[in-house]
Amino acid sequence: MKVIIVEDELAASDNLSYLLTKIDPEIEVIQILDTVKATVDYFSNPHDGVLVFMDIHLADGISFEIFDQVDINIPIIFTTAYDQYALKAFKVNSIDYLLKPIDKEELSDALDRFNALNQQKGIDDVQIQSLLHLIQTKPANFKQTFLVGVGDQLLPVKTADIAYFFIDTGVVKAVTVQDRSYVLDIKLEDVEEALDPSVFYRANRQFIVRREAITAIKFHFNSKLLVDIHPVCSERIVVSKAKASDFKNWMGT
Repeated sequence: MKVIIVEDELAASDNLSYLLTKIDPEIEVIQILDTVKATVDYFSNPHDGVLVFMDIHLADGISFEIFDQVDINIPIIFTTAYDQYALKAFKVNSIDYLLKPIDKEELSDALDRFNALNQQKGIDDVQIQSLLHLIQTKPANFKQTFLVGVGDQLLPVKTADIAYFFIDTGVVKAVTVQDRSYVLDIKLEDVEEALDPSVFYRANRQFIVRREAITAIKFHFNSKLLVDIHPVCSERIVVSKAKASDFKNWMGT
């Protein structure tokens, strides 16, 4: 089976590729795309993919913008942490909807669903309501506490107390609302996967910011945005032009 992954986070696409090959060694990931534009360009040309795994939030916008520009006539399995997009997802030939972090068993079930339904065209209302019920009743397993090393002990720091995460000279740090900084022995990509995306946002490769910590958003050159946070950070937090629209949509939800 030849599949296409649309995902803007390298760690997430690598993890999905790994899980797919563990479930079925015959699965071949033939293309990984990370933007709306790249996906539109790809599907504007002939391809031999039979299934798409697609994140909803991409580097340059929302993936639903893709379907306004090009027809994708193969089934789609959405992979995202945003439940509110579920109904819209099923209107664009989706056969399933997986919440991040992706569970291997649920991914396997989604592939079984594809194999059972790949001869059908579209999804009926009963299937939509059934999957929506599953999504809405399944609790999200977001990280509530980070264990950090302080001297010769491990200290639990509640996620609710963290204002932002950032990379400082190659080291991931968490800064609390009390302006205390802790070193984390974890990659920033893994931190992002563990957080509630309605609360935290990956502003750029260096920063993940909490909504309540944002004090101001300023226009920057070339349609970029500057984000002010509290506690104040000595590094500038810049949201790229490609992510500016998505960031503003996230702030407005």
